[in-house]
Amino acid sequence: MKQVTELYLHIPFCVRKCEYCDFLSGPADTPRQEAYAKALLEEIENTWLSDSTEISSVFIGGGTPSAIQEEWIRRFLDKIRDRFWLAADAEITMEANPGTLNRKKLSVYREAGVNRLSMGLQSADDSELRRLGRIHTFRDFRENFNEARDAGFSNINVDLMMALPGQTQQSWMKSLETVASFSPEHISAYSLIVEPGTPFAGQELDLPGEEEERQMYWDTTELLKIFGYAQYEISNFAKEGYECRHNVGYWMRTPYLGLGLGAASLIGEKRFSNTENMDEYLGGSKDPDSIRKNRETLSVREQMEEFMFLGLRMTEGVSENRFFRLFGKSMDEIYGAVIDRFVKLGMMEHADGRVRLSRAGISVSNAVMSEFLLSS
Repeated sequence: MKQVTELYLHIPFCVRKCEYCDFLSGPADTPRQEAYAKALLEEIENTWLSDSTEISSVFIGGGTPSAIQEEWIRRFLDKIRDRFWLAADAEITMEANPGTLNRKKLSVYREAGVNRLSMGLQSADDSELRRLGRIHTFRDFRENFNEARDAGFSNINVDLMMALPGQTQQSWMKSLETVASFSPEHISAYSLIVEPGTPFAGQELDLPGEEEERQMYWDTTELLKIFGYAQYEISNFAKEGYECRHNVGYWMRTPYLGLGLGAASLIGEKRFSNTENMDEYLGGSKDPDSIRKNRETLSVREQMEEFMFLGLRMTEGVSENRFFRLFGKSMDEIYGAVIDRFVKLGMMEHADGRVRLSRAGISVSNAVMSEFLLSS
């Protein structure tokens, strides 16, 4: 029987660390990048998956994968095809930032099999980009987007961030409308989160207020609807048929294997992640078991919790039938009381065998979803 699994590759390099970024990434010289790329190839080579495991999607993230030499992307994907059973229709996504792309790179990515490009624009306003510490301008994005189309990319996502320092509702809507006019197949629109340890965390930031940020969010859903985008997850919008299959799999707890520095995996009830120490990774990638850390076996209770708070991010919500198939108990038996309470409060909707957040519930989604954490 076929076991569908997703694959994530982490490329931990970027040209310059952004002011808000807390990802496992940073600048590195060419020899360091090459040493890492060779180690990642070794990890792929020495990772075992059963013959029944089919890779349904590949996501090359970072960092900025487009910051490294483009031939490494080809070699990674060739090695994946050599070692694993990659589905003929696999979605292969690669993150790329404006200012790190050119026609040659984009051509190599397409020839290598990348069929979905995720471009990290963040804002169409150059002053906002400078405040974020981005290396590119909107003009760079426009040029690279057009080059990607010329290279044959027919599935492009653009990442945008709202509630930025100094950003107004008007400037946000202008950015959003500008990007939507390019007609990418997918738009991700996230609110800025000021993470501890980032440069932003130590600065006085002129951020929009809570109500203004909430209005930005709802204006986003309305504007993108006009441009033909359907919201399928709290922060993600797609034209029909262009939902990110890799991310949908993540929210539905499809098994995934993470390769590369710090990459996380979920295989069955087993969760683990690779070391975040670069020297340890470079020295141990030939023996993947030696670099896998934070191993845990999720209890049924923990699996139920993840099923709910990940699945409720999607606008279609969670399926009662699927819950029963996975856990042998009805959703009502485990969560009936909390669901009923939120339905009465207008925060959730319960119909047609599914439970989903209402518009009011999405506005306070973190608070609602935290109620689905079961007591020990």
